Amino acid sequence: ILFSTQVVFVKMFLQFCISFLQCIFAIVLAWHGSMCEDSRCTSHHSSLLQGKSTQCKHELQLPSVSIVSNGSMITKKWFQTMDILAISCDSFDKDTNQTFGRAQGRKSHLDNLFKVCEWCQKYKVAFKINSVINTFNVDEDMRENITELNPVRWKVFQCLLIDGENSLREAERFLISDQHFQVFLERHSSISCLVPEANQKGRKDPSKSIFDVGVEEAIQFSGFDEKMFLKRGGKYVWSKADMRLEW
Repeated sequence: ILFSTQVVFVKMFLQFCISFLQCIFAIVLAWHGSMCEDSRCTSHHSSLLQGKSTQCKHELQLPSVSIVSNGSMITKKWFQTMDILAISCDSFDKDTNQTFGRAQGRKSHLDNLFKVCEWCQKYKVAFKINSVINTFNVDEDMRENITELNPVRWKVFQCLLIDGENSLREAERFLISDQHFQVFLERHSSISCLVPEANQKGRKDPSKSIFDVGVEEAIQFSGFDEKMFLKRGGKYVWSKADMRLEW
């Protein structure tokens, strides 16, 4: 009986790993699809990602499904299986958004942001905002809009160079000093949901691939700092069933 139980456990564990890798692969495909200009291609990958979100919640029974998106392809169907939705928004100025490519054709990124926020309120999904502070938005005052949107967390990042990702895209013109970043944080210090991302090296090095070095070694190069993680409030209630979402 013990041997049989062990075999069943191993099979269940392998199935979980396979399903998890399928989800990761689907997410990569969906991200790649978002770069496609063909609306049919983009819609297909968006549907694929939404399906994997359902799989994570119902088949794998993960306690929390969190998605980070620009919000352009989010539909109401997504909210059936999400716990947390984080939308990237670097500016509340239309012209500034155009400057760093935060545009959705004829659609307004900001109009879509507020629409998605309303959906989060309606379907009781935790709403977060991620902002990267750079040369073009460091002097902006976002307090009024952030207060109106009322996210559970507003993560604010300082624009950094990342080798192999943005280091060859003239990213230097977006960089700001630590002092300028601190001024931005002080301007928004009254926002209780603000969670700043500390910058200690002035850059971020990408981790090694898990396919080359394995998961354990890759984690060592991920830049994860447990003390800093806890200090900035990284440990919080992140399952929708345990949240008290009030707007």
